[in-house]
Amino acid sequence: MLAVRKARRKLRMGTICSPNPSGTKTSSEVCNADWMASLPPHLHNLPLSNLAIPGSHDSFSYWVDEKSPVGPDQTQAIKRLARISLVKKLMKKWSVTQNLTFREQLEAGIRYFDLRVSSKPGDADQEIYFIHGLFGIKVWDGLMEIDSFLTQHPQEIIFLDFNHFYAMDETHHKCLVLRIQEAFGNKLCPSCSVESLTLRILWEKNCQVLIFYHCPFYKQYPFLWPGKKIPAPWANTTSVHKLILFLETTLSERAPRGSFHVSQAILTPRVKTIARGLVGGLKNTLVHSNHWNSHGPSLLSQERS
Repeated sequence: MLAVRKARRKLRMGTICSPNPSGTKTSSEVCNADWMASLPPHLHNLPLSNLAIPGSHDSFSYWVDEKSPVGPDQTQAIKRLARISLVKKLMKKWSVTQNLTFREQLEAGIRYFDLRVSSKPGDADQEIYFIHGLFGIKVWDGLMEIDSFLTQHPQEIIFLDFNHFYAMDETHHKCLVLRIQEAFGNKLCPSCSVESLTLRILWEKNCQVLIFYHCPFYKQYPFLWPGKKIPAPWANTTSVHKLILFLETTLSERAPRGSFHVSQAILTPRVKTIARGLVGGLKNTLVHSNHWNSHGPSLLSQERS
């Protein structure tokens, strides 16, 4: 584990950069955009599940459309309230959890993406969208943005975790899976034993994308990994102290073999939290609160140990 910690420190000290048009790095330092390629050789044969992989929560929600209908992931009461234009503006403040696009997240070193998707009422073309209260960009547009990065960074591996599906029947699922195939093609890694998967093996096979699909539909396609192979226990709390205890417990109880593991180091607002900070939004109420700022560094330090 010491070697992995050193690799983490190396990543944290890196700079965010991307290759110039000629394909060479723009910095002599370690680039977050190429941090997997820059890992020391003795980590190349380590099971991928033994590496600490940076990820983001509701990864697509850097933009949501307040002019679109409220998503099917919301209650009927919220949908009725949303008929008032001001309500959607307030919803946007609580739906946006990221301020970087997919490309920017990838260049910053993010390799795990938490994805929730839905069809849109009234759409006749079976298009699928990202969703978090309000509809985000089309899934296809996001996949193409990711694929463009991967083509330029052939040794970087990503995890796409499709864990919530809304208003989707079999036709919608088939459409989504077809989009995934069209976007990534031979970059898709077939489901296999977690312990057998290393960076070296993925590089040799030119595989860069692991798709986790939390729906029985995964059984029909060899490149869809079952959701059970990447459990993501959720603390569901606004307390940093409770979150740290939860992360410590779930890490100690994680399955030693057979799956990856997601540590969701996130605070989740409750109804009263939203009521108190309705106008301020998620960022000002939880992310920039004094409580998080005073305990956040401690949380990150414990997660790195």
